[in-house]
Amino acid sequence: MQPRHFISLLDISGGEFRNLINRAIDLKNHRDPDYQPLKGQVLAMVFEKSSTRTRISFEAGMAHFGGKAIFLSPRDTQLGRGEPLEDSAKVISSMVDCIMLRTFKHETVTTFAKYSSVPVINGLTDEQHPCQLLADMQTYFEQRGDIQGKTVTWIGDGNNMCHSYIQAAMVLDFKLHIAAPTGYQPDKTIVNAAGKHVQLFDTALTAAKNADLIVTDVWASMGQEDEQKQRCAAFKNYQVNAEIMGAAHADALFMHCLPAHRGEEVSAEVMDGPQSIVFAEAENRLHAQKALLEFLLCAK
Repeated sequence: MQPRHFISLLDISGGEFRNLINRAIDLKNHRDPDYQPLKGQVLAMVFEKSSTRTRISFEAGMAHFGGKAIFLSPRDTQLGRGEPLEDSAKVISSMVDCIMLRTFKHETVTTFAKYSSVPVINGLTDEQHPCQLLADMQTYFEQRGDIQGKTVTWIGDGNNMCHSYIQAAMVLDFKLHIAAPTGYQPDKTIVNAAGKHVQLFDTALTAAKNADLIVTDVWASMGQEDEQKQRCAAFKNYQVNAEIMGAAHADALFMHCLPAHRGEEVSAEVMDGPQSIVFAEAENRLHAQKALLEFLLCAK
């Protein structure tokens, strides 16, 4: 039987997404040290891109559940030395119970999933970041309840986070407003697939009007450092600041997947203000990841 993978938010239904959120909240509020459903199981964590939150959340989550996690950097495997991905997937999956990859090309994860005999999790690719959306949506549900019918505004780069927000809007049925400068808008194919759930705006201020949640990300992601000056110029009118938050509903929340650059994509006033829930969002990576591991590895 083919294993269940988590490559994209479109791999789960709206009901499954909500179940994962509710389970993550339950695991957060009622931690039982004796509950170790993954005892004796091993997660291989393959990192071509470094991370703080992704590594800690998966490694700690496996430890809480009684399992083990193996950290593999590019210098620890044959991935960077020319071994076909198909061969690596077959070999690694024959020795572990689950594989999480944080990498550049989305095709790396889809290829691994095709040839793996165990579940494969997309820890991040240049195209999507579905694990972060599990944590983001858990955080919103905790603070405001179900997000169905609400309005979320994405301001900034139409990057992997933006793509996953588009897919979350489809699966959880909320409206997504996107404000991104010309040349940095999200992939048209992903936008078009979302239909009425997504609307593009010319300015950040108009996109933020009556929003329930405002979200942004760094202007230059990992691997784009040489574009920093160019991107700062392009995004100068796309900072989330007090004016932007003022256009949203009075009780609107602010999220950022971190790390954040105060004074660039978000002002310090907003980042450290009362509407910001970025650190609760970051903590929830742990609880959401635990719910996901349980979902993939303990399914009856």
